[in-house]
Amino acid sequence: MTISSREMRALELNSEYFGVSRLQLMENAGQRIAAEISSRFKPDKTRVTVLCGLGGNGGDGFVAARHLNSLGFRVEVMLAGKPANILDEEARKNWFALQPLRNIVALHEVYDSSLISTIEAEVLVDALLGIGLKGALRPPVMQLVKKINETKAFRVSVDVPTGINADSGDTLGEAVKADLTVTFHKVKPGLLKAKKYTGELVLRDIGVPPEFERFAGPGDISLVAKPRVPEAHKGDFGKLLVVGGSEVFSGAPALVALAALWAGVDLAYIAAPHRTAYAISSMSPNLITIKLEGDHLNSRNVSVVKRYLETTTAVVMGPGLGLHEETRDTVKEIMEAVEKAEIPLLLDADGLKAFAEFKRKTCLSLVLTPHAGEFRILTGKEPPKDLEKRATEVQKAARKFGAVMLLKGNVDVVSDGKRVKFNFTGNPGMTVGGTGDTLSGIVGAFLAQGVDPFEAAVAGAFINGAVGDFVQEEKGFHMVSTDILEWIPKVMDDPMSHVRVRKSAW
Repeated sequence: MTISSREMRALELNSEYFGVSRLQLMENAGQRIAAEISSRFKPDKTRVTVLCGLGGNGGDGFVAARHLNSLGFRVEVMLAGKPANILDEEARKNWFALQPLRNIVALHEVYDSSLISTIEAEVLVDALLGIGLKGALRPPVMQLVKKINETKAFRVSVDVPTGINADSGDTLGEAVKADLTVTFHKVKPGLLKAKKYTGELVLRDIGVPPEFERFAGPGDISLVAKPRVPEAHKGDFGKLLVVGGSEVFSGAPALVALAALWAGVDLAYIAAPHRTAYAISSMSPNLITIKLEGDHLNSRNVSVVKRYLETTTAVVMGPGLGLHEETRDTVKEIMEAVEKAEIPLLLDADGLKAFAEFKRKTCLSLVLTPHAGEFRILTGKEPPKDLEKRATEVQKAARKFGAVMLLKGNVDVVSDGKRVKFNFTGNPGMTVGGTGDTLSGIVGAFLAQGVDPFEAAVAGAFINGAVGDFVQEEKGFHMVSTDILEWIPKVMDDPMSHVRVRKSAW
């Protein structure tokens, strides 16, 4: 099994959220490096030079240097930059931990390639970049890599040899040719494609429980967050079409669209029956409505919806639609049009009930968000109470429909037929009507921005539940769904803030 660099970063954040800090992981990683070296070399006959970058990989190197010193090795550390530029908080703490040892562990600051001195050591530790490679190497790291490769010392790379892309195995110019690479938790896929650089590959555990890979957390938000560059234009962050509403229900599609806007989508259109559309327009000037003919969704509306499919980047269909026979038939027609347009689709509420009558595997990027009752309608099975058994059933259903399924409950279960994740955020106050609509809006916003449907569903479930927890803390269980909206960006901007709420709940 492998893990990509982005997944590993997300897992580290989630690990911190669930109580195993990045500082602990760094300590474990550095100790594993020291242990690997001490198993191969005798301390009294071995000098070790540890070359460290300014990020987390460098922090692993600082820890390794400290442990190697404790084991009796003669150690020096070369920092590729100035201490003030160590931006990783955990790495900075471990650099400070080396300061009292300056008379024993030689510390060199190499912020310019001209400061690179002769390296006289039997073992070199490459802790320069690890999975942090983002482009071609720059000075002084580039010159340090050349220096490493010129020596006859035994070369040990921490996690990934510097200069190797952790995911693709590509090199952009120079890269460390390691004799030994010690990687952590799981093998990075690029290591399997760059064997002439990795040397012997050793996998070591650093204390991340494997279960954490199946738990949603702040790291999952980092996977879907799209940076806002100064040159951004309207539409760069997606256009969502919400198809919903009826003569009875107007609030549901409005909540979907508003939640999507708060989650960062640029434009949210609501296609609703004309009277309902006018009611929705009066709720907020942020909502753009498409007035459909009739009192409920019908076949005459399909051509209008199709026109908007040319400019939207994702669709949410179902909230507030009602269950008219004509509406159910029209849902099928629109699904076929969305499939032809190759746009992601999320089905919720009455859209799920309509889909249950003609359910089939599609070529769509499809997300289904049932609660337990809707799951029973879709599959003919009651979701088991046992969490693992429930996950198995969700996984089977996702595979059957070729979709991502998000089964809502006190613990949300998300699967794409292969992967499974559990989300523990949320509280009983969220049984109030409309919280499922805000979830659809958040997930729909991510789909509109081109996010992988599974990742969109996991992040959306975490955010929606975390938002509900903050509202519950503020108002108790006397919440309404509109209370959720303004908390969405707060959770997205600072998801780790939920740690405090989670601890009080557990």
